[in-house]
Amino acid sequence: MTSSEILVKNEHKTLIPYRFAREKRVIIEDDNNKIRVKTTSSITMETISELRSYLNKPLEIIWLKPNEFEKELSDTYSNTSTPSSELAEGIGDNYDLSALAENLPKTADLLDSDNDGPVIKLINAILSEAIKSNTSDIHIEPYEDYLSVRFRIDGILTEILRPTGRIAPMLNARVKVMSSLDIAEKRIPQDGRMSLKLGDKWVDIRVSTLPTSHGEKVVLRILDKAETQLGLEQLGMSSSTLKIFEASLNSPNGIILVTGPTGSGKTTTLYAGLNILDDQTRNILTVEDPIEYAIEGVTQTQVNTKVGMTFARGLRAILRQDPDIIMVGEIRDLETAKIAIQASLTGHLVLSTVHTNDSVAAITRMVDMGIESYLLASTVKAVLAQRLVRRLCKSCKEKYSLDTSISTLTKGTVIFKAKGCNGCNNTGYRGRVGLFELFLLDDGIKEAINSGATELELSKLAFSDNQKLSDSGYELVQKGITSLDEVLRVTSEN
Repeated sequence: MTSSEILVKNEHKTLIPYRFAREKRVIIEDDNNKIRVKTTSSITMETISELRSYLNKPLEIIWLKPNEFEKELSDTYSNTSTPSSELAEGIGDNYDLSALAENLPKTADLLDSDNDGPVIKLINAILSEAIKSNTSDIHIEPYEDYLSVRFRIDGILTEILRPTGRIAPMLNARVKVMSSLDIAEKRIPQDGRMSLKLGDKWVDIRVSTLPTSHGEKVVLRILDKAETQLGLEQLGMSSSTLKIFEASLNSPNGIILVTGPTGSGKTTTLYAGLNILDDQTRNILTVEDPIEYAIEGVTQTQVNTKVGMTFARGLRAILRQDPDIIMVGEIRDLETAKIAIQASLTGHLVLSTVHTNDSVAAITRMVDMGIESYLLASTVKAVLAQRLVRRLCKSCKEKYSLDTSISTLTKGTVIFKAKGCNGCNNTGYRGRVGLFELFLLDDGIKEAINSGATELELSKLAFSDNQKLSDSGYELVQKGITSLDEVLRVTSEN
């Protein structure tokens, strides 16, 4: 082995391959005159001799504690990702996606050949690029003459690659192998998952395939395990809303609902709530479809309709497991709603989600399902509605003055708008933050529900003093956290 084989160049410093660094417990930095070797007391003389022989330069040994070494290793290789299995070997290499796509063999032999190296490099590069850019979903879509690869970043889909369509079967086969799916089955949809590691960051990837007229479309949802550790404050919840919501979570029984469209962060909010409640003194069980994140100390059950394991059946089984707190992934039907109501009446705290546009609509939705109004009034404690808006990029956001009044934002108010720079990929936004409205069922509202009040009447009662979704958004606009365009985009305000 030569020094050129053991070292990998990048624009900042010279590194050894991640696997070698991890196994030998060494981090290499080359400043031309000598080489710094950061290591721990576990390094062997054999490794030091090996490095001195291969690199042929003086070595400066810097000793680190084991935990310091792990952090340094993760920081040093933050631009590389590491596989959790041999199938994902090479994930995280800094490939140029466009160059890889252009350099793939143009002949049809690629699909018949055993030499699938370029395709493996390409899919690894796509996964690595997605994880590093905080992508939530990867869409791999085949068309007649090309393949479209799109990333959903901060809720917006952007095409990042358009290679030849001939590589689609090979890309799909690679993803299927990595997620333990049947590579021969292309006629029906399939679902699977895989786990990958990027430095010190673990992610789960949920894989879904769908037969289309030009082949199979593959969608990969990236689930960052760090999100299970998020607190409610980190999600963007205001201090007043947070205080009331946490008080609701500490109720001994009842139902707490979180509403919003798909992708609005409902599950993340529920998990943040469970983290508050998980103090090892209570038995917490969930039934989900699917289980997105594993939570330590919480018993989680997966819905499987193929074998008859529905939300309702799972919920009935959970009630025989001596639970204190129950999380139901979604209340979709009357049967599940009835069991959730019964569970709350018998002394359990039930957390769940409902797909509605606002918080008050959750009550009318459950009445439409067939639940009696008096049961809702006596069991539902609070309903939290939420949306996600993009955060303005701090480096390039621009000030401007409103030329008209919008709700609490008066004419002439100085706010910010998106511009775009290299740091935010010219989008003007980096990251997302939540908008929240909390519908708390006090005695007056419970009486109105019992009396059959309409959605509009309930809304007037609930939000005469409290913030609605749009109000929460306007507050973030005034603080310069997001733009007015973003708030109007997600709150249905004209």
